[in-house]
Amino acid sequence: MQHTDMVVILDFGSQFTQLIARRVREAGVYSEIHPCNADFEAVKALKPGALILSGGPASVLAKGSPALDPRYLKLGVPVLGICYGMQLLAHQLGGKVSASKDREYGRTEFTADPRCPLFEGIEDKDRFTVWMSHGDKVQTLPKGFTVMGRTPTVEFAAMGNPKTRMFSLQFHPEVAHTENGALILSNFLFKVAGLKPAWSMASFVDSTIRELKKKTGKDKVVLGLSGGIDSTVAAVLLNRAIGKQLYCIFVDNGLLRLNEREEVIGYLEEHFDLNVKCVDASKLFLKRLKGVSDPEEKRKIIGHTFIEVFDKEAKAIKGVKFLGQGTLYPDVIESTSFKGPSAVIKSHHNVGGLPEKMKLKLVEPLRELFKDEVRKAAYELGLPENLIWRHPFPGPGLAIRVIGEITKERLDILRQADKIVQNELLAADWYRKVWQGFAVLLPLKTVGVMGDDRTYEHVIALRIVDSLDAMTADWSRLPSELLARMSGRIINEVKGVNRVVLDISSKPPSTIEWE
Repeated sequence: MQHTDMVVILDFGSQFTQLIARRVREAGVYSEIHPCNADFEAVKALKPGALILSGGPASVLAKGSPALDPRYLKLGVPVLGICYGMQLLAHQLGGKVSASKDREYGRTEFTADPRCPLFEGIEDKDRFTVWMSHGDKVQTLPKGFTVMGRTPTVEFAAMGNPKTRMFSLQFHPEVAHTENGALILSNFLFKVAGLKPAWSMASFVDSTIRELKKKTGKDKVVLGLSGGIDSTVAAVLLNRAIGKQLYCIFVDNGLLRLNEREEVIGYLEEHFDLNVKCVDASKLFLKRLKGVSDPEEKRKIIGHTFIEVFDKEAKAIKGVKFLGQGTLYPDVIESTSFKGPSAVIKSHHNVGGLPEKMKLKLVEPLRELFKDEVRKAAYELGLPENLIWRHPFPGPGLAIRVIGEITKERLDILRQADKIVQNELLAADWYRKVWQGFAVLLPLKTVGVMGDDRTYEHVIALRIVDSLDAMTADWSRLPSELLARMSGRIINEVKGVNRVVLDISSKPPSTIEWE
């Protein structure tokens, strides 16, 4: 899609790069992330209205550290360097960077120059809290730059050259810990770069439908529909564009939640005029997973089997030229990331695999969107809230929530326990307050007492987390009464369970899913 006003973010491997893009989009300006070693001419062709240089784990003083193509600084567009981006600008423009005595990480007090356009409109602008994460610092400013902020330990914590419209911050304005961070970025976008807030979900939906019509013409499109928010929004967008030329295939792999197949297909048939075919392949999947405990092997078996089943069904539809996918922008970033924390794509991901085997052209309506933006698009399309706010569900399904060997008995136990978790979250009005909540069946049994009998039965773990984008997460502080109801119901109603435990780990170092 072409965008009139956009920002290109050059990624130097920071764990916060995606946050920069999200904050820019939240301000109403479209942004894209490109690796710092991306082809210059390709980036130039995008005609960016501004550049942002991300942070990164490297040191500009180290041999082989990532550098910036000097041609970027001759484009004549405003530039904002953040953390490593600041050090890199100083280093490449003739300033001096030195190693800090101690690495600075966390909150610190920042004293700003009120004359700097980045800090306009900030109340009590002289001092506010910022988030630092650096091992080097700028010791001497490049020619033409002046100091625009400092901290107790960093003399040059912000610098700028108003003439060339190049500014830099040693701290991270994109993280929530930095006070006034959103306003600082907005000032760069609007006061320094003069961009216009033209990015909205309404404009995205309209332009995407037009482009889908143009791209597919009168050809048929096949799409794997899971019932989740991503594939459903992709399907509705395609349906709005090409109608009955879209063929959706729902594969029941036997690893779905309780009654999920009936609920998803029933809802879609009732509310959307989609071509949907349901394929029951549950016996095939469970047969191939028999005796398998290793999570990576589970993922590969499920992925290969899905491709096999989907490919067979797709080939039965004559004249299919395109494969529709619910690929999101973070998936695209991961496939081109510059040594970032998400450089390796999960083995069950939907980016790659199918197109090479099926020899179909890809159509990905959501490839420019983050997860929260998909939900906004769903609102624009008129989808109901219960579908829009449905919790994320992994591609391998319950296979990675049944820890260890997968059997029908263990799946049934987990389904019943998980349904209780979902129902209790909904009843207590906590479902939308948390990012994700589910049950996990552990590969062990414990002793218990029920009535006058001793038991030796399964253990269920509850995993309920708060997050904004799943990049980081923390365990949800649910009321003890709610947790007690979940535990009591699971133990009393799910045959074969006599113990419930709560996972109180954060991400990082843990992940949201257990496998």
